[in-house]
Amino acid sequence: MRSSFWMVSTVVLLSACEPGEDATVRTNPANRKPEYFNLLSFLEKQEALLNQRKPAVEKQVVLRDGHQETTRVAQTDWVKELQIFQQADINKPALRGLYKVDSVTTPEGLVRRSYHRQPGTEHPVEQLTVVSQGGSVQELTATVAQDNPLVYSAKTMTLRCQNGQISSYQVSGVQKLVLFDSVRYAVRSRVL
Repeated sequence: MRSSFWMVSTVVLLSACEPGEDATVRTNPANRKPEYFNLLSFLEKQEALLNQRKPAVEKQVVLRDGHQETTRVAQTDWVKELQIFQQADINKPALRGLYKVDSVTTPEGLVRRSYHRQPGTEHPVEQLTVVSQGGSVQELTATVAQDNPLVYSAKTMTLRCQNGQISSYQVSGVQKLVLFDSVRYAVRSRVL
């Protein structure tokens, strides 16, 4: 009886330790294709292009009193400048299946792919929409919100591209901390 127990145990262990090639692809999440838009890869490519080109940026900020202030920035660290858009990344293994994907192709050839957070999902990205043409991103829009007993914040981020490079981007939103007034903000930037 003991020898048959050891034999069965050995067979089970050996079969568990050496899965076939197909089993590795199915069970290892690193081997699966991304389910959602790879935002981080897109941003890294744009940062490299912009750091190489070194364009100036014109920024327009809407102040608390509603007045607008415009400034021109000659040198920009693009990794830091575009870092806020990383908050809209949903292409993580833990988020697979938590966003509903809708895709529409217009008669002009634009592909609009929207990712909407499913009810009951605890992740700040409510939606991400990517408009592309011929595989090249034309526009990216995301809504990110956080609501807990200490803070409420919501922001909408939009990034537009021309000829495969970022041409403008904007972030607008509101933040409300407990015991403090709401703060609204809006920043629009244009790559020159």
